[in-house]
Formats: sequence, structure tokens, C-alpha cells
Amino acid sequence: MTKPATEPTPEGEQFLIPGVRPVSQRERLERLMDAPLAPRAPQKPLNIGLFDEDARRQLSLF
Repeated sequence: MTKPATEPTPEGEQFLIPGVRPVSQRERLERLMDAPLAPRAPQKPLNIGLFDEDARRQLSLF
């Protein structure tokens, strides 16, 4: 019998299904680069002009 293929992961050594190759570091990085950008910090609301959500809650002008 041949030894089954394994892949190191943060959780420990993982067995691979026969015929499946491990994901390379390059493929992991390409996937991260293709992902949409996310903000580094929480965004502040834009409560001015058309985007003022507080003004939308106003029931009457006077």
C-alpha cells in the first residue's frame, strides 16, 4: 500500500482525497487578490444632502 497524500494546515496534518492536489500558496494569494476590497476601519455614515437618513425620517417640513 502507498502512503496517502497529506497537506499541512494550521489545524494539523490533513489527508487528501486520492486525485486531489493541495492548494498552492500562489493560488491562495490569487484568490485574496481577486476578492473585493474591504474597509480597514468601520465607515462613518454620510448624513448630508441626499444621503441624510435622519432627514428621511422627518414627517413634515414645518
